[in-house]
Amino acid sequence: MLNKTILQGFEWDLPADGTHWQTLRTKAQELQALGFNAIWLPPAYKGSSGINDVGYGVYDHYDLGEFQQKDTVPTKYGTKDEYLQAIQALQDHGLEVYADIVFNHLMGADETEVVPAVQYSWDDRTEAISDTEEIEAWTKFTYPGRNGKYNDYVWTWKNFSGVDFDARSKSHAIYNFAGKGWDQEVDNEDGNYDYLMGCDLDMENEETIAQLEKWGSWYQSLTNVDGYRLDAVKHIQFDYYVDWLLNRRAEKGKSLFVVGEYWSEELDKLETYLNSSGNLIYLFDVPFHFRLFEAATSNGEFDMRQIFSNTLLETREDYAVTFVDNHDTQKGQSLESWIDGWFKVHAYALILLRKQGVPVVFWGDLYGIPTQGIEPVGDNLHALLKLRADTFFGNQVDYFDDPDCIGWILTGDFEEETSGVAVVMTNGESAEKEMTVSAIHRGKTFVDILGNNEAKVVLDNSGKGVFPVNAGQVSVYVQEALIK
Repeated sequence: MLNKTILQGFEWDLPADGTHWQTLRTKAQELQALGFNAIWLPPAYKGSSGINDVGYGVYDHYDLGEFQQKDTVPTKYGTKDEYLQAIQALQDHGLEVYADIVFNHLMGADETEVVPAVQYSWDDRTEAISDTEEIEAWTKFTYPGRNGKYNDYVWTWKNFSGVDFDARSKSHAIYNFAGKGWDQEVDNEDGNYDYLMGCDLDMENEETIAQLEKWGSWYQSLTNVDGYRLDAVKHIQFDYYVDWLLNRRAEKGKSLFVVGEYWSEELDKLETYLNSSGNLIYLFDVPFHFRLFEAATSNGEFDMRQIFSNTLLETREDYAVTFVDNHDTQKGQSLESWIDGWFKVHAYALILLRKQGVPVVFWGDLYGIPTQGIEPVGDNLHALLKLRADTFFGNQVDYFDDPDCIGWILTGDFEEETSGVAVVMTNGESAEKEMTVSAIHRGKTFVDILGNNEAKVVLDNSGKGVFPVNAGQVSVYVQEALIK
């Protein structure tokens, strides 16, 4: 088990008031105490929507809240200095910091250019539906507010593969530039999913690659981050990040933790990406998120024995990063698939109290989403985090023998007097499950640390006990001495 517990340090609807970096700096000690040892921060650069940009509408990678651009100096989260101070504070409290890297596109160009282009079908990006024609595209990035500081390169249409808007005709369509074609080693959704939004970076253009490399070196040196979350990798040439990441690793002088967002339920696509990227990158276990979503929305009809079926946790557990929800799955967002509140603690037990995968806790679950009236998951999540941080897991044994009620145990260790955990959950009626924790704990009394069930389970001479769970709930049994 890779001993990491990551916090996704933001949600989509955070206030656009430029204070989030300060908030994270002041919360560094609290996050350490909760049991986190890593945090993924949102994109830190200036977006095309200025202070309202969550960070994925990238305008200027070099503007970390330093220049008057897009009607603001700070980003949604604050200034460059506040960003660097937050990173330092988090690292000082034992948290690795992972930066969000968005290399698929740029948005909010400063000038238009007249460009030869071919229009492609929205539904089949392998099908050209026009001859070459001239369009007026917003593709020239001069960054007048930055005035050449750090880098004076001007991005033009030659750095991009295409856009989705012709300013001359006011037409919204997918345009590919000058017969460039699309990158082939990308996801095959809609025939070819190279194009996603904005000005699509051309990863076969040598100057584009050189500029991304130059920025990466500058950014790694400036921030000293410990790893990266890579956005939208299904739309980028599959092997692109190999050299870029190896260079960042060399600059850091040690291995970096890197996780890619390949948003697909199709397991074979994630496995293909892992192979193509040289096993340098972990991937978010998107198929597992959708198992959780199905379980939470099926009115108890989901077969809980299949919760890990066809997931990275099942086939590539050493490369699986697990999560319950994130900024894209929260309500109102493009990939909305929100896990209902009744199943939240089930889901977090499934990622925090198991040896497989690297778990990520969502900011919106830890602190709530006030704009949507969503309360924090609360004390139960805190208890699971503390248990993960403080308890030696030992061996893991699964009791996935009933469609409604599953359980597993963590044996703990003889040297850890209060170790040993038994988890039991149901998506149906109340139930109980006979499980053997370990004979090293025989005679010990186990109680539900979540307080959902009042039973006191005394293990027999072989370390076996019968662990009850109430209808639609989860109970996590630990030694009574642990919570006194």
